[in-house]
Amino acid sequence: MADLRTLGAAALAQRVRDRQLTAMAAVRAALTRIDAIDDRYNSFTAVTRERALARAAAVDAALAAGAAGGPLAGVPFAVKNLFDLAGLPTLAGSKINREHPPATHDALLVQRLEAAGAVCVGALNMDEYAYGFTTENAHYGASRNPHDVECIAGGSSGGSATAAAAGLVPLTLGSDTNGSIRVPASLCGLFGLKPTYGRLPRTGSYLFAASFDHLGPLARSAEDLALAYDALQGPDAQDPACAQRAVEPAAPTLAQGASGLRIAVAGGWYAQNTGPEAAVVLQQAVQALGLTRTVEIPEAGRARAAAFVITMAEGGNLHFADLQSRPLDFDFATRDRFIAGTLVPAHYVVQAQRFRQWYRNTVTKLFDEVDVIVSAATPVPATRIGQTMMDLNGQQVAARPSMGLLTQPISFIGLPAVVAPVQRPGGQLPIGVQIVAAPWREDHALRVAAALQAAGVASAPVAAGALA
Repeated sequence: MADLRTLGAAALAQRVRDRQLTAMAAVRAALTRIDAIDDRYNSFTAVTRERALARAAAVDAALAAGAAGGPLAGVPFAVKNLFDLAGLPTLAGSKINREHPPATHDALLVQRLEAAGAVCVGALNMDEYAYGFTTENAHYGASRNPHDVECIAGGSSGGSATAAAAGLVPLTLGSDTNGSIRVPASLCGLFGLKPTYGRLPRTGSYLFAASFDHLGPLARSAEDLALAYDALQGPDAQDPACAQRAVEPAAPTLAQGASGLRIAVAGGWYAQNTGPEAAVVLQQAVQALGLTRTVEIPEAGRARAAAFVITMAEGGNLHFADLQSRPLDFDFATRDRFIAGTLVPAHYVVQAQRFRQWYRNTVTKLFDEVDVIVSAATPVPATRIGQTMMDLNGQQVAARPSMGLLTQPISFIGLPAVVAPVQRPGGQLPIGVQIVAAPWREDHALRVAAALQAAGVASAPVAAGALA
């Protein structure tokens, strides 16, 4: 029988639909594994055992009654704890939200995955209020990288990355404001998707900066990522930012690979802020795809600065009342960034938004000439937990914010991006490449990720230490 620790979502669901494996067995195996080893990784903040077992029983009953079964039949999954799960307070990584009443309904994306047959087994650790790149949470502890437990998992969806990379579940959901899916996917060696801004509804999730926030999946293969993404798609009027677009399936296009796509490598700012380990990984992708063209994303550094200004201001505004009334209940690092956001002059925010429009128009024009732009996903592999500074091409830079150097200019204007992970030899930490496509062309980015996987460049095995 296949090792359920390493079985991906598509393969597991196929076995459940074929009645070679029950959903109950798959979910019990996941719960047992979480109980046995998650104390090493600190990925879960709540395990929804009774709910999961009841849901698994319902999936099996439907199959026994002759139902065809969904594309994710019996697949255990877990979600960043800013998604509503009925019966749990939606923590969003905070102490303050513990006092909130339990959610009465699941977030819409949780509902959609379960409608496809998947089974939610719990909520996952994150940076407080999604403001961070490391998941070193002052209230719930740091999530640890399964490839080296002394290193960060990335953030703010660090628990989502840790759970998938350790083989606790094959599929997780996270959120991405400035890189919070892509950074942990890169550092933990996973595939991760940040869709186009407005593609997936955020109904039933706790936002950080509403004009930036995206939701999306993390998985251990391009196929699983696309399968989950297709299950999540669809408009929703309750999220005013959600585009009223029809479902555009991506999974069936993966077999096309990169054929026919015009692909370029990001130069300029991106080349300057790619460290040596990331440069080696990027070169592997360049060679596999046969790339010869370089494009420069203009003013990417200024875009990152403007993204900081707007997210600080939006986050500070959202939490203003609690900052006044109970400042000591915040993680101090998060609190101080939010306070700084409340002090940003309106003039700066307005100017940043004006620049944002110019930048969107300018960068979008690049896609008249190319279909996909490839870069490193993070400037370096995972740093040590507690590390405050890191070396980047001979310069000492702040470790936490610098993990978003290559992701922030992309989410600033909501472009779709996929991280494809590259496993480095000799036990070295993995690192990912970022595949950026034109608005609404998630299928292009997923096709390139699938091509890199088919070429043997991108892969996301369960961390060796988690299988010991």
